[in-house]
Amino acid sequence: MSRYVFGVDIGGTTVKIGLLTEAGEKIEVWEIPTRTENHGENILPDVAQSIRAKMNEKGIDDSEVIGAGVGVPGAVNVDGVCHQAVNLGWEKMNVVNELHSRLKLPVKAGNDANVAALGEQWKGGGQGYPNMLLVTLGTGVGGGIINEGKILTGSRGSGGEIGHIHLVDDEPDACGCGNHGCFEQFASATGAVRIAKRVLAEYDDDSVLRGKDFACKDIFDAAKNGDKIAKICADKYGYYLGKGIAAVATVVNPEIIVIGGGVSKAGDMLFDLLMPSFKKYVFSGCADAKFALAKLGNDAGVFGAAKMLLY
Repeated sequence: MSRYVFGVDIGGTTVKIGLLTEAGEKIEVWEIPTRTENHGENILPDVAQSIRAKMNEKGIDDSEVIGAGVGVPGAVNVDGVCHQAVNLGWEKMNVVNELHSRLKLPVKAGNDANVAALGEQWKGGGQGYPNMLLVTLGTGVGGGIINEGKILTGSRGSGGEIGHIHLVDDEPDACGCGNHGCFEQFASATGAVRIAKRVLAEYDDDSVLRGKDFACKDIFDAAKNGDKIAKICADKYGYYLGKGIAAVATVVNPEIIVIGGGVSKAGDMLFDLLMPSFKKYVFSGCADAKFALAKLGNDAGVFGAAKMLLY
């Protein structure tokens, strides 16, 4: 008899829910709105109702369901308690107890970035490697550490917050976390633009970037096309990215480092940029880590949430 598991990825706008087999075959993924009004009191009841409706539609009995895993945009401790999720309006929420009381099925919960890392380790870019580091490069820098096939959560669920490693002294701009000189201030997509604006102010050379609004992708595209200023920007970005990843790798010694997020669309160019500083700064015993691109895209959280039930 087939057994099923649900993966739930709660975002600030929509909740993505997936129905998978225990072997990791995706049967269906759908979305429902994230109702954040009244401190997000409707979010978990809506999830339970949607899962129950799907079970009825598919003719799935409770005895065939292993449970539901949930990824949450906030720190979640080992007991399934989220102490704050600003985008959801939650101050403190016992995700496991609240959803279990409505769904009447086993429930596990984790931070969404950590859960996405587990998904990539299970069925994505890190498949086959039980010790993996996921680095997500977008508006910020997120991460997830998988140790022997399980999420490293930390004591309060904040394990894997690699974007807030201190990387640069005397940085005048503040990070979103309130500190100065964080990894994500230089290695995120917004960090790449910050670097480029400073380079443009420092050099007088002509560049397709000068005098216009540009995004991270524009910097990499211009560098590929031989723009001198863009090449300097890309090299500086790669320096910081490699240095930050080296710091994490030296601590957790992953077999493979998987890079995802919007910036990862730069592909192999990204590896070419980061490898010199990664090799320079990483501890020798951790230098042989493989690198790969993430494969699951927006489904990583659904796969990882489901996988939590299969520990």
